[in-house]
Amino acid sequence: MMRQLLNLAVVAVAVAGGSLPAVAQETLKVAIGQISNWENQAPTLGQEVGIFKKHGLVLETLSTAGGGETMQPVISGAVDIGIGVGAAGIMRAFSTGAPVRILTPAFTGTGDTFWYVRADSPIKTLADATDKTTIAYSTNGSSTHSVVLAFVNELGVKAKPTATGSPAGTLTALMSGQIDIGWSSPPVALQEIRDGKVRMVARGSDAPSLRAQTMRVTIVNAETLRRRPEAVARFVAAYREALDWMYSDPKALELYAKKINKPLELVKYTVDQFYPKSALQTDQMADIDGIVRDAVKLKFLKEPLSKEQLTELVWIPPRQ
Repeated sequence: MMRQLLNLAVVAVAVAGGSLPAVAQETLKVAIGQISNWENQAPTLGQEVGIFKKHGLVLETLSTAGGGETMQPVISGAVDIGIGVGAAGIMRAFSTGAPVRILTPAFTGTGDTFWYVRADSPIKTLADATDKTTIAYSTNGSSTHSVVLAFVNELGVKAKPTATGSPAGTLTALMSGQIDIGWSSPPVALQEIRDGKVRMVARGSDAPSLRAQTMRVTIVNAETLRRRPEAVARFVAAYREALDWMYSDPKALELYAKKINKPLELVKYTVDQFYPKSALQTDQMADIDGIVRDAVKLKFLKEPLSKEQLTELVWIPPRQ
């Protein structure tokens, strides 16, 4: 029944042309992991230029340090939607009965994240790490957590996985000697690489099994989905429109550069090298069988989710 309601809501949005009068506007609360990342700008920049307003929505956004922190307010119902949550982490939460559903893919692949050390570090590659070396990821259940566990399990990296929160916080921890190998998503730490203060030693794509998987997803509270399917469908339609605008209008890069206080040239380089539009597709969970397999291998799941469970978990509205 809930899936039928969502499908009807998508049809209603298509018939309305995605435009509703101001009096019909609704508020959705949205938690965003790593809110300064380019990949997560659709809600904030999209709202700034009026795309969500056109779809009858006002977003109340809050920032979290990563996917693990984003899941909690969605599970509790404190917010309606979560952006940038690790796919394996949400599968674990769902398997324990958490009232969450996957609404769309958010990022496919792992080439957007990288790991780095201080310029004076003796570590040249991940193979140089020992069991005394600490290697960063954001939060438990995040996509960076999956990548670091894959480094350990697939590449034999001996370092100790350590949660450090946001890219900016991780950079501070690395420069002050609290962590040996930091993690980042651009543009954080790119300028420091250019200035010779830090060195990149790995990218997320170095973990073979994760390269073609949907690593992060947008999630929705199950009760919000049940009670407000049309608002959820309008959110997805507006999100997709915002993504298209971000990759077609130079103004998006200018607004983003100003927002994060980085040079426009560095922002353009970041998007070109780390964030191809294809990676931000919202239509299909890429290699879902592989996601489940690796979630078990990396101990996010005790056993694979069944086809019935995956059907209940994944609620991607069709594109209109």
